[in-house]
Formats: sequence, C-alpha cells, structure tokens
Amino acid sequence: MKRFWGIFILPLIWMALTGDFSAGNFLLGFVISSLALWISHPGGESVPLIFYLKKIILWTKFLGFFLVELILASLRVAYDVLTPRHHMRPAVLGIPLDLEGDLEITFFANIITLTPGTLSLDVSSDRKTLYIHAMYIDDVQQFKKNLKNRLERRIMELLR
Repeated sequence: MKRFWGIFILPLIWMALTGDFSAGNFLLGFVISSLALWISHPGGESVPLIFYLKKIILWTKFLGFFLVELILASLRVAYDVLTPRHHMRPAVLGIPLDLEGDLEITFFANIITLTPGTLSLDVSSDRKTLYIHAMYIDDVQQFKKNLKNRLERRIMELLR
C-alpha cells in the first residue's frame, strides 16, 4: 500500500524538481514513478501494474461519488437555510464500524464531517462505534445502512 501512495507523491516531487507544474509533466512523472516502483519492488517480487490501475479507478470512482454526495448535501442544507420552514430532524447516532485501523476510521470520520449536514463527534474507546451528529434523519436504520453500504464499503475497498 505504501507503494501505491508513492505513485502520487513521486510525480509531485518530479514536478518540483523539473519546475514544470503542468498536467502533462505530472502524467510523465506518474508513468516514470509507476514503472520505477513496479520494477523495484522490495523482496524481488513484482506487483502487477493492473493493481495500480484498479486502485486509480477505485479512487476516481470514489471522488466522483463523494462530489455527488457533497453537492446533494450542500443543496439540501442550502434549501433548508433559504426556506422559512426548517426541515431538520437532527440526531446523534452511533454507527457500528467494520473498519480497522486508525487510517480507515479517520478517513471515514473526515469524509462524514466534510459532507454538509453531518459531523463526526467521537470514536468509542474500543474503536467499534463512531458517534456522529446528522441534521436530517428520517429513518435511523436507513441512515445507518446508507453510511455502511455506500461510504464505509467504498473506504474499505480503497484502503485495503
């Protein structure tokens, strides 16, 4: 997984060294760093290049999914603010976590906080429950199910 992150950091270093911050130079740095990391895998075994392509596709899909969710949530909050009647049904919920490790839990909590209308509050001491505040809860079970099936599942795919 560290090599996967290197594919995104090394092109930025390449761009800084060459002084050219164009998309084409990033792409060139991406190709060079991908090949270098693929060839120089520690332990002598190579990870297929298709692994990296699948991860890039997953990240691209996730970013698209998150942008759509961000826009829809922003529109819902904006509508509620601009109309004379409030449509909020706020609640504090405990979301059971299937995520493991600090990175996965932190990423999940931050994505929830970045989405308008929701806020991560705390993680239980056993790291099995994330407490969140949400402004629009019509059905508690459906809300939890959506978070688990739509967001948590995607994060597990990305980070594992």
